[in-house]
Amino acid sequence: MSEEKKTLNFIEHIVEEDLSNGFPKEQLRFRFPPEPNGYLHIGHASSICLNFGLGLRYNAPVNLRFDDTNPIKEEKEFVDAIKRDVAWLGYAWENECYASDYFQQLYDWAVQLIKNGKAYIDSQSSEEMASQKGTPTEPGTNSPFRDRSIKENLELFEGMKEGKFPEGSHVLRAKIDMADPNMLMRDPLMYRILHKSHHRTNTDWCIYPMYDWTHGESDYIEQVSHSLCTLEFRPHRKLYDWFLDQVIDEKDIRPKQREFARRNLSHTVVSKRKLLQLVEKKVVNGWDDPRMPTISGLRRRGYTAESIRNFADTIGIAKRENLVDVSLLEFHVREHLNKIAPRVMAVLNPVKVVITNYPKENTEWLKAENNPGDESAGDREVPFSREIYIEQEDFREEANRKFFRLKLGGEVRLKNGYIIKAESCTKDKDGKVTEIQCTYDPKSKSGSGTEESLRKVKGTLHWVSVPHAIPAEVRLYDRLFKDEAPDSHKDKDFMEFVNTDSLQVITAFVEPSLKDAQVEDHFQFQRLGYFNIDVDSKPGKLVFNRTVPLRDTWAKIQERS
Repeated sequence: MSEEKKTLNFIEHIVEEDLSNGFPKEQLRFRFPPEPNGYLHIGHASSICLNFGLGLRYNAPVNLRFDDTNPIKEEKEFVDAIKRDVAWLGYAWENECYASDYFQQLYDWAVQLIKNGKAYIDSQSSEEMASQKGTPTEPGTNSPFRDRSIKENLELFEGMKEGKFPEGSHVLRAKIDMADPNMLMRDPLMYRILHKSHHRTNTDWCIYPMYDWTHGESDYIEQVSHSLCTLEFRPHRKLYDWFLDQVIDEKDIRPKQREFARRNLSHTVVSKRKLLQLVEKKVVNGWDDPRMPTISGLRRRGYTAESIRNFADTIGIAKRENLVDVSLLEFHVREHLNKIAPRVMAVLNPVKVVITNYPKENTEWLKAENNPGDESAGDREVPFSREIYIEQEDFREEANRKFFRLKLGGEVRLKNGYIIKAESCTKDKDGKVTEIQCTYDPKSKSGSGTEESLRKVKGTLHWVSVPHAIPAEVRLYDRLFKDEAPDSHKDKDFMEFVNTDSLQVITAFVEPSLKDAQVEDHFQFQRLGYFNIDVDSKPGKLVFNRTVPLRDTWAKIQERS
C-alpha cells in the first residue's frame, strides 16, 4: 500500500472502495449544503475542507447548495456571508444551488407519493402528533387521518399549496411505519404551511418541505455521489434511503449518505442558536465580532485561510466526537503568521524614556528587517530620537538578577539600535513612573561593526520614537468563555461562563511605517504578538486586533487563577 493510501481518512476509504468496485471516477460529485440561517463557524470548516478537499483530490465538481427551506430564519445576508467565507477559505464551487430551486420538483414528487398511497395529510395539532409518536421501545399510534382517501389527500395538499389554510392546520406526512424501531421512520413530516416570504421565491409558496424530504432528493437531482453529514444525521440515513427509493430511476446515480464526527472547539460554542443569542443580547458586536468562532469573526481577528485549512487537516475526519483544544487552532495561526507577517514595533503600555546624552534635534533612521525568516521581505527604516516609548512592564527601579529588562543602573539593547543605561526616573504623586532618564553608548549601534556594537547585554527591548509615533486603537481579544465546554453543563446556562474580560481596548503607539497599512494586513508586534488591521480603521485612525499573543499564555493564567 502506498504512503498516500495509508494517510486516507475513513471517508476517503469509502470513496476509494466505491471506485475499486466499479463506480466511474468521472461521476464523483460532492456538495457543501449549509442552511443560510447564520454565519459559518469553525465547526463548518471541517465539512468545507472535507467536501472541497475531495473535489480537489479526485478532480470532481463540488456544489455549494443552500438548504433554504425555512423562510422564518433564513436571509440573503447569510447567503452572501457563506459564499464570501467559502471563497475566502480558498475553494471554488462548480454550481451555486438552492433547495428552493427544486420546490416544484419536490412538490410533484410529493403528489406522486400521495397517489401511490405513501403520503397523507394529517390535520392534528403538533402536540397530538407528538403524543402518538411512541418511544424507542414502544411503537407509535396511527393518526386518525392516516387512511384518508387519495382523492381527499390530493385536494387538501393542493389547498395547502394555494394558501387556503392557516399555519398549523395541516401537514403532509410520509406513510411508512409507526412501529419502526427508528422513530424517524414513524410517518415523518414532509411539508408544513408557512405564510412567510422567502428570500428567493418571495410569496410564490406557502408550503415548505422539511429537511429530510428535501436533502436526499436535492442530492439526487444534482446527482451527488457522496452525501457527507455529521453524526447526528446517522439515524436519518434510513429515511434518506426510503425517500430516494420513492423517486429514483435505476439509470441515475444513487447518492450515498455517510457520516463523520463533529469536532467541537474548547472555550466556545458553535450552535447557531447560541451564537445568535450572543449577537442578540449584545455580548458580542455582531456575527463577525473577532471573539466569535465564525469564519467571518476569525478572519476579522486576523486568522488566515491557510491556518484554518491546516487546523482542519490536523484534526482530521473521525467517527467519534471529541473536544479540540482551541490552543491547536492558535498554534496554526501563529505558525503561518510567523512565516508571512512583517515584524514591526509597537508599544501598548507606554512610558517615556529620555536619552539625556543624545542630541536634542537629531533623528536617525535605523535599518530593520521586515522578517528575519524571509530574505525576500527586505528591510525598512525606523526613526530613532532622543525620546522614545518602551513598555511600562519593561522597567523596574529595582529587580533581581533574573529580570533582564531595564532597571536603574542596568543596561539593555534597543532593538536595531543602541545600548542604553537607566540612570534615574520620575514619578507622579501616586508613585507611578512617568519618565525614565537614560544614557546611551553612541558606539553600540546595532550592525555598525564596532567592538562596542558587539558587546553583549542580556535584554533587548522594542521601542517607538516619541516624535514619530502614531497613536492607534488596539483591541486585545481573549477567549469568549472561561469554561472549556460552556454548553455542556446541564444545570447551568452557557451564558454564565462568558469571559467579561474578553476585550480590552487601549491606545498604543506604533512605528510610522504602519501609517498606510490596509484592512486585514498582518503584522507581528515584536515581543507582543500578532495583530491585523480591523475594518473599523479609517485614514488617520488605525485600529488593530490582536490575533494571538506570541505564546500561549492561557494555561499559565488558568493555573494562577
